[in-house]
Amino acid sequence: IIFITADALPSLADRSRHNLCNSNPFDTYYKLLDCYSMCGIIGILLADENANVNQMIFDGLTVLQHRGQDAAGIVTSEHRRLHLRKDNGLVKDVFHQHHMIELRGSVGLGHVRYPTAGSSSCAEAQPLYTNYPYGICVAHNGNVTNTKELTTELRDTIGRHINTDSDSELLLNLFAEHLTPKCKEGPDMVQNVFSAMEAVMTKCKGGYAGLYLINGVGLVGFRDPHGIRPMVFGSRKSPRFETKFDKSGVPDTPARMANERTLDYVMASESVAIDTLGFKLIRDIRPGEAIFVDMNTGHCHSRICHPNPKLSPCIFEYVYFARPDSIMDGVSVYNTRLKMGEKLAEKIIKRYPNHDIDVVIPIPDTSRTSALQAAYRLDRPFREGFIKNRYIARTFIMPGQETRKKSVRLKLNTIKSEFAGKNVLLVDDSIVRGTTANEIVQMAREAGARKVFFSSAAPPIRYPNIYGIDIPTQKELIAYDRGDEEIAKKIGCDWVLYQDLADLEDAVASASSTDTPLTEFDTSCFSGKYVTGEKIGDDYFRELHELRNDEAQEKRRSGSEKNGRKRGLPQQSMDGCESMSNDKRSMGKVK
Repeated sequence: IIFITADALPSLADRSRHNLCNSNPFDTYYKLLDCYSMCGIIGILLADENANVNQMIFDGLTVLQHRGQDAAGIVTSEHRRLHLRKDNGLVKDVFHQHHMIELRGSVGLGHVRYPTAGSSSCAEAQPLYTNYPYGICVAHNGNVTNTKELTTELRDTIGRHINTDSDSELLLNLFAEHLTPKCKEGPDMVQNVFSAMEAVMTKCKGGYAGLYLINGVGLVGFRDPHGIRPMVFGSRKSPRFETKFDKSGVPDTPARMANERTLDYVMASESVAIDTLGFKLIRDIRPGEAIFVDMNTGHCHSRICHPNPKLSPCIFEYVYFARPDSIMDGVSVYNTRLKMGEKLAEKIIKRYPNHDIDVVIPIPDTSRTSALQAAYRLDRPFREGFIKNRYIARTFIMPGQETRKKSVRLKLNTIKSEFAGKNVLLVDDSIVRGTTANEIVQMAREAGARKVFFSSAAPPIRYPNIYGIDIPTQKELIAYDRGDEEIAKKIGCDWVLYQDLADLEDAVASASSTDTPLTEFDTSCFSGKYVTGEKIGDDYFRELHELRNDEAQEKRRSGSEKNGRKRGLPQQSMDGCESMSNDKRSMGKVK
């Protein structure tokens, strides 16, 4: 566990501001930081400054574990002293009792990450920290796409040190850099925070949602101007002050919350974390919005920090990543998946009116809801033909093709009686590389299926995702430059059928409310249209392919590249996990 004292510990970023180096060892590799990550984040601020938030953040991360199983981290602030623990592994493995005891404080951030094309170093586990001004920590979900320009500005123009391959560090340093002069100009912290956030959102492109913990000041939650990555906001009456409230309940909006000083606040990637912790879901953070909770006054403030916000949430969240019991942008994920199954069945009926499907079987777990509704619409029995071992990571985010193939057999086993002599329709949420689909079709045939049909609740994935989901490079996608018949032959099924993109969009849009309708989405991995303006064929995608293809990842894992990095990036000492305490004041028995 690392103890950080904000007024005593100079961070690497800030030491470098006063000891600049003229050399530039990072070459062009650093122009595109290769950390792409779908993550889960949570931030909590309690009204009672003597209460501890550690257990609540731990529980929230456990609920968000489906968003990342590679690394986890928690930072808390106890009367302006920061306590940080992060490492590779699941939440339950990273945080033991002795860690939790030391993670004291009434405000904190939590983060879970899954393994992607970037480094697996626990130095890149979050939250990340810089000590000036105040001591700021960040937890971030998504991907910043203009890292080349941002790195040049921060490192070469401003003189800040960038110590990891994570774009989260860019978000951290940008915010800190723009907050610094504002704080010198005047004491209006609300205005200072929002001014810094306006600078961050103006400079950063991509899909991102994040949290800043400003030590001794408050908690900031923000979402990119397109609302690509999700973030929700909740509150509750503080147990300590509950008797001071009448029966009117928790206020509905941050504006009304500004008059309350006895509320606890939470911001998280998904509403399920807010529900589980006993908070009331207020709403989603809006595109381009920042919400600032002042820990000294208890006041909550919100502001749109971008001139042209436009909601275009990532549709793949509804297809795959989000838990079905979550609400995103006012839409029930469960209801959207029911609708996906219904539309999938309608397309099957239209294309194969005389189909000979005997049974509908989902590929656990995400597709279960869609498969259930598809079976109902097809008037065929729904059966559980695969049993899942829940103690293994998701396969499409596991590194290496051979690892993914082996992992499918470890993850799933068949109930042979559900396949024997039957024509089986398998329903999956999506097909990415086709590795999992091919293995599953083989397992169904080995279990005795007469025919195997494969359907996807999502359209063909033909393009890379650049907003934080580790969908691989274009040529590694099974749907790249292939039609349905070729794909069916490659995965070994009798026929394959995909959802139409228009039907997928309608499945989500039809579940939204008339008050806040969803009309546009980020569908880039299906359509090749990127809401932030990137175009297939740009240099960005060429560099992306060089960093994210399976061969490049395997080289990094095997250490065949010098020092584990390309083009001169040095390996981080002790894999970035130095045990340190630069606080020279007496800390008693705590080490």
